[in-house]
Amino acid sequence: QVQLVESGGGLVQPGGSLRLSCTASGFTFANYALTWVRQAPGKGLEWVSAINRAGESTNSDSVKGRFTVSRDNAKTTLYLKMNSLKPEDTAVYYCAAKFGSGWYTTSELVDYDYSGQGTQVTVSS
Repeated sequence: QVQLVESGGGLVQPGGSLRLSCTASGFTFANYALTWVRQAPGKGLEWVSAINRAGESTNSDSVKGRFTVSRDNAKTTLYLKMNSLKPEDTAVYYCAAKFGSGWYTTSELVDYDYSGQGTQVTVSS
C-alpha cells in the first residue's frame, strides 16, 4: 500500500522556522521525483519546491532563498526546511511523487503518481 505521510506543521511566528517531513512507503522512493505543493486558504494549489532523483532541487520564486528541499533515500523521507516564514506562507503543505528523472513543477496533485494528506502550517503572531 502506497503512503506519503506529512508531518512537522504547526503554528509559528513570522520570521520563524519549521521543518516538514514526508515519509513514504509502498513504492521505490529513490526512483521518484518529489515536490512540495501548498494550498493557502481560499486559493489554488501552488508548487513550492521540487527535487529530482539525483538530489538537485529548484524552488518557486515565492520561496526562493527561504525554503530548502532535501531527501534521504535511505529513510524514504522528503524534507522541507522553511526559514523566514511569512503570514502568506500559511497553507496546507502536501508532498507528491512522480516517477521520472526530472523535476516536476506542476501544481495539480492529480498530475502526480502519489500525494499525501497534507500538514497545516500557520504563520501568525
